[in-house]
Amino acid sequence: MTQSTIKAYRAAILDSLGDPAELGIPESYRYFEDGLLVVDNGQISALGNATDLLKDLPADIDVTEYKDALITPGFIDTHIHYPQTGMIASYGEQLLDWLENYTFPAEHKFIDPAHAEEVSDIFLTELLRNGTTTALVFGTVHPQSVDAFFSCAEKRNLRMICGKVMMDRNAPETLTDTAESGYEESKALIERWHGKGRLHYAVTPRFAPTSTPEQLTAAGQLLQEYDGLYMHTHLSENKNEIEWVKELFPEQNGYLDVYDHHNLLGERSVFAHGVHLCDDECKRLAETDSAIAFCPTSNLFLGSGLFNLPKMEQHKIKVGLGTDVGAGTSFSILQTINEAYKVMQLQGEKLNPFKSLYLATLGGAKALQLDEQVGNLEPGSEADFVVLDYNSTPLMGYRMAQAKSLEERLFVMMTLGDDRAVKETFAMGQSVFKRD
Repeated sequence: MTQSTIKAYRAAILDSLGDPAELGIPESYRYFEDGLLVVDNGQISALGNATDLLKDLPADIDVTEYKDALITPGFIDTHIHYPQTGMIASYGEQLLDWLENYTFPAEHKFIDPAHAEEVSDIFLTELLRNGTTTALVFGTVHPQSVDAFFSCAEKRNLRMICGKVMMDRNAPETLTDTAESGYEESKALIERWHGKGRLHYAVTPRFAPTSTPEQLTAAGQLLQEYDGLYMHTHLSENKNEIEWVKELFPEQNGYLDVYDHHNLLGERSVFAHGVHLCDDECKRLAETDSAIAFCPTSNLFLGSGLFNLPKMEQHKIKVGLGTDVGAGTSFSILQTINEAYKVMQLQGEKLNPFKSLYLATLGGAKALQLDEQVGNLEPGSEADFVVLDYNSTPLMGYRMAQAKSLEERLFVMMTLGDDRAVKETFAMGQSVFKRD
């Protein structure tokens, strides 16, 4: 490696090595109290104790030191709607009415490419301000919404996944496509963007009620025609939604079976929510290596229910965290973890902070089949990381001074932390957000 491309970052450093539910807590993480992260040409080249690594680096290497800070991998959001940025915190509805009264009117505006470009920039800025470096993202039915998003993400060299919504019924006429047009428009976007730089395409039927069987068949056809595509949709979020699916697809054996029948399950299939899954559905998700996005702030805000994480662990289903903006009320993965802890408490369960770290980073990467690129700080992986400030607020600093262990400091960060805790965010070794 050439000396001019090497940079090093010194602070406490923490990342996940695997799922605590499988490895046990002590074996699930790696921590350096005085650590050094060495980056060369956008990739992590070394990680370890600062005193050990500094001896082998040239004396004039640029070393940035962060006091009272923690470096972790960049956060990964496995379910979020960028067109809903402008309608976050909309009052008083549950899922189906919320879609009708807030979501659809907001998404109609994305027929205008200039609007899509403006919101893409605001959205990505907000993600990075909150330490999120990778996300699985809904566009709208309009192809220009995806073009705008990918163009903005490409300029920032971010690893992002997005797709055009496919929706050919049970929605306003101005927001519907057809089975044929949804297929053709998605195909054109795939060929334009999938695999370009750090970008990936997700085939995106909104959810079963807004797609005909013909459109779901076309979605499955796309997945067969192109390698490495994602499939992104919603599943079992709301009890009324589940009953509606049964009415629309009486020939199928439940909500998940609708997607299964149309060949939409697989290792890159991510289903948002999964709040009301039966054991047979969990078994099938595990068999197909499909993933669930756990969206606690959204589930609480819309009154959808409590996600059963221990049940997913029992079935060995991949799980990541999703903010689900705009039903979710924060772009912050730290705040999402805060709400996830409460969801578990309401079910008589505990969410250990090292499990939360896993869900926010490596677990999300595994759910997206990206754990060889992002999600931890292993040498050879892409240098997407975040610097968290132990003194980001007066209360945070005071509470951290009382903490007696790494586990306690981590829990305090995940309970009191929000966007203010993010000191700096890096993507491919480049600073993409720095707090004033």
